[in-house]
Amino acid sequence: MAALRTAVPVLALLGLCLGPAAAVTPLVIWHGMGDSCCNPVSMGYIQKLVEKKIPGIYVLSLKIGSNLIQDMENSFFMNVNDQVSEVCSQLATDPHLKGGYNAMGFSQGGQFLRAVAQRCPSPPMLNLISVGGQHQGVYGFPRCPGESSHICDWIRKTLDLGAYTKAVQEHLVQAEYWHDPLKEEDYRKNSIFLADINQERGINETYKKNLMALRKFVMVKFLNDTMVDPPISEWFGFYKSGQAKETIPLQETSLYKEDRLGLQEMDKAGKLVFLGVKGDHLHFSEEWFDSTILPFLQ
Repeated sequence: MAALRTAVPVLALLGLCLGPAAAVTPLVIWHGMGDSCCNPVSMGYIQKLVEKKIPGIYVLSLKIGSNLIQDMENSFFMNVNDQVSEVCSQLATDPHLKGGYNAMGFSQGGQFLRAVAQRCPSPPMLNLISVGGQHQGVYGFPRCPGESSHICDWIRKTLDLGAYTKAVQEHLVQAEYWHDPLKEEDYRKNSIFLADINQERGINETYKKNLMALRKFVMVKFLNDTMVDPPISEWFGFYKSGQAKETIPLQETSLYKEDRLGLQEMDKAGKLVFLGVKGDHLHFSEEWFDSTILPFLQ
């Protein structure tokens, strides 16, 4: 008893010196095309995995719409700018996120969360992890979720016929990050989402300032990706302009050389992290996730 009585004041004193335990940074997740916030084999699995590995963490898996069906459908058909605005409102009114949060986007959710970082700095996004996000867009869908789905077939035909028409841009999500290297001028003039966040029509200094405020911008590329065309878009590279065979890395693009988004400065400061993982699009092991991604969330 005497030893216990002596220990209690010492423990109390240690508590005063060390202060309360640091709060765990919340995490916001945005799913990809054809998925939903809470699918038990995708986003639901990721959420439970993170909650298990980081006790006490608050995870918000974004849902766009009033139910899971709407959430899935909106990943195909809801104007991306409207989706980003809705997410910004969700984040601004969530009391758990006031002190800042980490963000992790899967596939198209990667570039959508980057738009959130650039457009909505409050609450602050601390780290952005893009898992297979297509930051320079895509030029083709070799394989999209549900290969036999009529939606996938319809998307391909629609994009081939008129990706940059007003009606298609406003009502087909994948058209809003369709980047045709053979029609660069059409892309710059008519892309209502990607050309804007990639500063293709002029410099929005606020976008640049907000993105540069990130501590880390982590980009994961799937080394055997058969869905994203070209896969180097996952590392912010793309086709060399005017053709669709030769690709160039981020560091050789005009976006980087002119530093329109601050990526060159971020790269030199060690804020850009390029990770490669063996496997097809969004195929990774729990072990890889634990060892490679979790450290950015802790």
